[in-house]
Amino acid sequence: MHIHDTGNPHWTRKERLKWGILLLTGTCLLYATRTSLPLLVPLIGKEKLWSKTDSGIILSSFFWGYTMTQVLGGYLSDRIGGHRILWVAATGWGLSTFLLPDIINYFDGEDSINMIATARVLNGAFQGMHFPSMISLTSQQLVESERASFFSLVTSGSALGTLLTGVLGSYLLESYSWYSIFRVLGSLSIAWTFILIYHSLSVNEYRMVSKQPSNSRLPIRKLLSKAPFWSCVIGHACQNNCFFILLSWMPTYFHDTFPEVKSWIVNMVPWLISVPSMFLSREISERLIKNGYSVTVTRKIIQTTCFTIQAVNLLFLAATKSSSNAILCLTLIIAGSGFHNSGIVPNPSDLAPKHSGIVFGFMNTIGAIPGFLGVYFAGYILHLTNSWAVVFMYMFVIEVIGGIVYLIFGSGKAIL
Repeated sequence: MHIHDTGNPHWTRKERLKWGILLLTGTCLLYATRTSLPLLVPLIGKEKLWSKTDSGIILSSFFWGYTMTQVLGGYLSDRIGGHRILWVAATGWGLSTFLLPDIINYFDGEDSINMIATARVLNGAFQGMHFPSMISLTSQQLVESERASFFSLVTSGSALGTLLTGVLGSYLLESYSWYSIFRVLGSLSIAWTFILIYHSLSVNEYRMVSKQPSNSRLPIRKLLSKAPFWSCVIGHACQNNCFFILLSWMPTYFHDTFPEVKSWIVNMVPWLISVPSMFLSREISERLIKNGYSVTVTRKIIQTTCFTIQAVNLLFLAATKSSSNAILCLTLIIAGSGFHNSGIVPNPSDLAPKHSGIVFGFMNTIGAIPGFLGVYFAGYILHLTNSWAVVFMYMFVIEVIGGIVYLIFGSGKAIL
């Protein structure tokens, strides 16, 4: 691709389209690989005789690695360009997904749990760099008015990836074996890495590196003293608690509670609503701002909608005895999560536009803590009580806390 040196550091319309498709595809594959193991835990766990606690350790271990690299990924992306960090990270999570069946089958007993957990930690560490790199890249290459909309678009790949796992994974599972899911998704991810590298090398280098001065350091103390930043972090963590538990445990919930429900229905139907939900929230967000609402009010409206939809349906899910009602509640909760992508997710670009990559890294590091604590705690609750209703009530309480904190202290104004 030839680019004229016009002195404009931002992407042209054609470049926005190409990078939008590329990053959307990458995020799709990222989530497809992330959700592959949760899809297969009931089957592999039964084959390998895993307890609920064993499954909880394996599912939650991903997030230990995920929290380790958020800030580092954002920092490096702000300094040397998000495109470089993206393809290094993609190589890691693609290969670790492809090789996971070998690790599962090579080890036995307690060694098996430890080694699978270690592999998941590494996979999470590589995936942890993806979103900070993307938000850094888009902040560098887009004007302020385009950032939230573009980032919301490319992050919608998370829903497409989960849907891809449900559709393709269910087909491969019925037609071949659980091994094939890891092999196919790992191979597609590695192929995407090569496309990303080629595309990165085909553009002028000056357009792909940060334009901020090398001596522009993030004022961490000032950041940590700001209530809007912490409201963003806490709200993100509380929403992630719900999302990550559902992402990790829903296949097991339906397997245990409604075994008559076909796996493809559980893995596909609820996620069909997520993409329309993301686009709807983005459209509402843009219309609110065009109609004169401030960014602060807009973010709060969108994020409160997310928390309200999820909290109400968690209560219904805790009480339902019907598989169709359970699927409906889960579908609405996933729809609610789509609003998060136009609420808190782009908020670091509002709060600190010059340091969006590393600030997003800080937010996502703390926000990923429910990944390992919440997912493990859900397994522990099930081990003690054998009650999914208790798990859903715990998630409900966390959602309410996040909603209240962000509603009171959230902001769309720059603090740095």
